[in-house]
Amino acid sequence: MQLIDEAGVQQILDRLKGQDLYIHLEMTNGAYASHMDKSRHTASTFIKNAQVRYSEGSIAGKGPYRVGLKLEQGGWVYSEGLTHWEDSETERLVMAGHDKEGRLVVALQLSREPF
Repeated sequence: MQLIDEAGVQQILDRLKGQDLYIHLEMTNGAYASHMDKSRHTASTFIKNAQVRYSEGSIAGKGPYRVGLKLEQGGWVYSEGLTHWEDSETERLVMAGHDKEGRLVVALQLSREPF
């Protein structure tokens, strides 16, 4: 994975717009966050292979980045803290956010095929 290229991500978001896609979205601050530090609140989110179609998709920020998808069915999907992307992909979008120690914090992936 490479550091996010905002223009490259936006090109893929534009290319995938209006199509039936599968989404993978996850966020975690670590399963053992509170185990190591009782003052930390453990939180996570995970959705895989749900189908979405968006009418608008955009990336914003100066890094870490955020991506918003306005769903055609109504509502939004929003992910913040993205730092890296797979720049060799052309038919799907694979992004992740890593903390200072390189641990995964957030992932957002879009594809025509299930993950």
